[in-house]
Amino acid sequence: MGNGWHEWPLMVFTVLGQCVVGAFIVLAVALLTRRSEEEYRRIHLSMFFLWVLMAVAFIASVLHLGSPLRAFNSLNRLGASPLSNEIGSGSLFFALGGIYWLLAVLNKMPRALGKVWLIVTMVAGVGFVYAMCRVYEINTVPTWDNAYTAFHFGLTVLIGGPVLGYLLLRGADINGCALRLLPVISVTALVVSMCVVVMQSASLASINSAVQAASALIPQYGMLSVSRLVLIALGLGCWICPLILRKRSAFASMVLAFVLVFAGELIGRAIFYGLHMTVGMAVSG
Repeated sequence: MGNGWHEWPLMVFTVLGQCVVGAFIVLAVALLTRRSEEEYRRIHLSMFFLWVLMAVAFIASVLHLGSPLRAFNSLNRLGASPLSNEIGSGSLFFALGGIYWLLAVLNKMPRALGKVWLIVTMVAGVGFVYAMCRVYEINTVPTWDNAYTAFHFGLTVLIGGPVLGYLLLRGADINGCALRLLPVISVTALVVSMCVVVMQSASLASINSAVQAASALIPQYGMLSVSRLVLIALGLGCWICPLILRKRSAFASMVLAFVLVFAGELIGRAIFYGLHMTVGMAVSG
C-alpha cells in the first residue's frame, strides 16, 4: 500500500506531457486564426517554453528507465508494444512541434505549409495522449484497466492545457474574445473530474483479489483527492477571478495558476500510480 510518489518521474512525464499537448493545441488554434505578423512572431517566441517543458518531461521519463540507453531500447518494439508506441508517439509529437517552431522562428516556414504542419502536430499530440492511456490498459491491473484511466489523462489535457496555453499567450501579449472560452473548458473539465473521482471511489469497493482490496490501497484516497481538487480550483480561481472583474489576468497570477494546477494534477497522478495492483487475477463484483 502507498500513494504512488515513488513513481515521480512517470508522474512528471505524463502530467507535463499532457499539459504541453493541451497548450500546443491552444497555441496552434491561435496561430491558425491570427493574421498579424507581429502576433505570429510573439506566439512563436512564447511556444519555445512548450518544448522546454516537453524536454523536462522526457528527461523525467529517462530517469524512470534508469539509463538513457534504455530509452532507445524502448523503441525496439514500435507498433507491438504499448510502451514503445508511447515513447515513439511522444517523440514524433516533440519532433514535429520542435521542427515547426524552429522553422517558424527562422522565417523558413511557408504560411500554407505551416497551417498543415500545425494540424498534423495537433493530431500527433492527441495520438501521444492516446498511446499513454494504452500503456496502462493491463488486464491484470483492474484498477487501471478501465475508462477512468482515459478520463484522468484526457481531463489533465483539458484542465492544464488551457491554463498553460493562456499563460503563454498572456506572456506574448495576445488578446481576443475567443480566449474567454479557455477558462470555460478548464472549469467544465474540473467539474467532470469531480464526478469521475466520486464514481471511481465507489467502483474501488468492487475490485478485490485474494490478498487485497483496491479500496485499501491508498488509505488517504479521500484526503488526497480533495487536496487535488482544491489546488486545481485555487489555480483556476487565480485565472478566472480577474476575468470576472473584467480585468486581464496578470502574468504572475497565471504563473501561480499553472503551478497550483500542476501540483494538483501531480497529486492526482500519485493517486493513480498508488492504485496499482500487482495481482495475477482479480475479482470484480
